[in-house]
Amino acid sequence: MRFQHLIYLSALALLPLLVLLFFSVLAWKKRVVKKIGDPILVRTMILGHSSTNFLFKFILPVVALAAIITAIANLQKPGAMEKSGRKGVDVIIVMDVSKSMLAEDIQPNRLERAKQVVQKLINKMPDDRIGLILFAGRAYMQMPLTTDHAIAKIYLDQAGPDVVPTQGTMISEALRMANASFNNKERKYKAVVLITDGEDHDPQTLPVAGQLSANGVMINTVGIGSPQGAPIIDRSTNEYKKDLQGNTVISKLNESILRQLATSTEGAYVLLNNPDAAVATILQQLDNIEATTLEDQSFKNYKSYFQWFLGLALLLLLIEFLLPERKFKVE
Repeated sequence: MRFQHLIYLSALALLPLLVLLFFSVLAWKKRVVKKIGDPILVRTMILGHSSTNFLFKFILPVVALAAIITAIANLQKPGAMEKSGRKGVDVIIVMDVSKSMLAEDIQPNRLERAKQVVQKLINKMPDDRIGLILFAGRAYMQMPLTTDHAIAKIYLDQAGPDVVPTQGTMISEALRMANASFNNKERKYKAVVLITDGEDHDPQTLPVAGQLSANGVMINTVGIGSPQGAPIIDRSTNEYKKDLQGNTVISKLNESILRQLATSTEGAYVLLNNPDAAVATILQQLDNIEATTLEDQSFKNYKSYFQWFLGLALLLLLIEFLLPERKFKVE
């Protein structure tokens, strides 16, 4: 069971306030009775009043309100697990989130421009499974292969240097993780989109790319930045990052390694100048991969129960409307 709109249940916090209001009214009524004076006269004046009915006329609307809020949240029960077929490929996006991606040789900076490319890619691949790996000095699987593209966009929005505490640029580790994420029983329908400035000094990068190629994985690379380079903003001090000698660190795009990675796996290298053009080139490469019919399992046809809560609320409100505050007369 689940609530489709869980956030609306927060409105149930109004109920304790209504209870406090009810007791405040009771206290006010007692003060008014004392001000009138003669207790015998007061009891005679309110002889027909039913305190029990008054209590129920409060309880019934409060319970009805709780039922209405629950109805809006919409309690649901999932139906049977069903299989749905689709045509597509498996694509793992491997994105660099090291501090060098904060360089501003591309506006607003390399990281934000990389996110734009990934966002556009996700929108153009409705039938493909997508995974997301973020890396710097280490690689982290943010999202395994899935067709839930809305979740992918949430993880993408949160991507940044803070997600990966170990700094550096270890492309080989990220590629190994991507390779392990694919179905190794198949030698096609698989691709990696690597987005980085290429500042990698790991000699294992090209050998790992060879392993992916042997596994039938195409690597498409997107170069972020410029060969001339740019300084890196340190967000903690809002100043340019400096080396141990006090010199300003300049982060430069390493196109050579990215071209080699793409060429060794029959992929394409794209220098990111225009996000739309980069996405078009990558999609053209992905189209060269023969799509396969893949089966996803997902819950279908959720059964909703909101009508039961609405019915209960209407019944309670009707009873409250018909219930008098005076005592019932017994003939």
